Amino acid sequence: MKDFRAVSLDATKCIGCTHCMRKCPIGAIRVRDGKASIDYEKCIFCGNCIKVCPTHALNARYDTYEILNGYKFKVALLPSCLYGQFPHIFSPQLVLNSLKNIGFDHVYEVARASDILAIIMREKFVMQEFEHMPAINNNCPACVDLIQKRFPTLIDNLIDLLPPALLAAKLAREEAREISGLPDEDIGVFYISPCPAKVEAINGGMYSEVKELTGVLSVAETCKLLNPVDKNDVERTMDVKASNMGIAWCTSGGESSNFPNTKQLAVDGIENVISVLKEIEDDKLTNLDFAELYACHGGCVGGLLNITNTFVAKSKIHTLRKTVMLNKTNSTDKFDKPMAYYCLKNKPKANDVFKLDKDFSVAMEKMAKIESVLKRLPHWDCGVCGSPTCRAFAEDVVNGKVELDKCDHLKEEK
Repeated sequence: MKDFRAVSLDATKCIGCTHCMRKCPIGAIRVRDGKASIDYEKCIFCGNCIKVCPTHALNARYDTYEILNGYKFKVALLPSCLYGQFPHIFSPQLVLNSLKNIGFDHVYEVARASDILAIIMREKFVMQEFEHMPAINNNCPACVDLIQKRFPTLIDNLIDLLPPALLAAKLAREEAREISGLPDEDIGVFYISPCPAKVEAINGGMYSEVKELTGVLSVAETCKLLNPVDKNDVERTMDVKASNMGIAWCTSGGESSNFPNTKQLAVDGIENVISVLKEIEDDKLTNLDFAELYACHGGCVGGLLNITNTFVAKSKIHTLRKTVMLNKTNSTDKFDKPMAYYCLKNKPKANDVFKLDKDFSVAMEKMAKIESVLKRLPHWDCGVCGSPTCRAFAEDVVNGKVELDKCDHLKEEK
């Protein structure tokens, strides 16, 4: 098991309040002996637990800005949601140039990669090249992780194109080589992440296959360093090169808005995503062409590592989209590679961590035992036992992780 995890738990600060356990959408947290613990095999790093922890025992992890010191030429991958963190600043050029003022030599907008992907996907929808419908977007790693672990039958529905951050990393490094003339080992490409799920993906998940990425910083820490108020810097060095088509991808519904002739559904909020995936798995949405899923409310603008209210940031992005005209030159001038360049080399694989056992007969025996234990439980889902639900407690009992007498209801009954 790898050492790095994008969500860390400091047991010395944990008071066993069960808030995190109740908020976890997939039941990856237990509270035993007054302390919480995370089953990282099940965790999708959505960050819900961090939001509700009253003692800050749970925290997101990412690289610090000291990592820039090890490279001669530093490139920032700017996600569009960063523009929304400054509601009082109406010039995106100020944000771009401010990044250069805090140590970066070059800034590459992730939305430029989204522009290219939008064109490719639009053509694929027209040519009906998606074999499994509905096609599901893959630029929210928490949702991809969720499908791998809880809805493995939908793996083939995931689009096999590179997510915008990965494609941006490849294109940015190529651009950096041309500008700097330096070898790869002297060039650092850093993604500024709005959420812990992307931090985890870059450090060992699906994003780790793209070696062009050097590290991952947070939007919150970046915003603390930025001071986008010097209007003398506007247009002196950098201008927005992405189109409104690509900038839209950081908000829920922004990606699907590029495919007007498809039957589409945009879902944000991990609980809502789980509900929709259940319906897709049960073949209740067979007439759907495209499902756009985001674990965070509002899309990437609602990520845990942002600092501005989600709705304010979303409004700012929508305003920015109206002011940035569709720039076809920048949307297509880099679309000159073989199709394999824009696709994932290693497609996500099913990882059903919720199976009771690899042996089907053993799993059936465990299921029967779980149902037997469940009949004795009150179905209150009170969480006092340290498991999020009575069914989860029954599973823990059968798997030998907890004793049956941990249920207070059974103690009283006895």
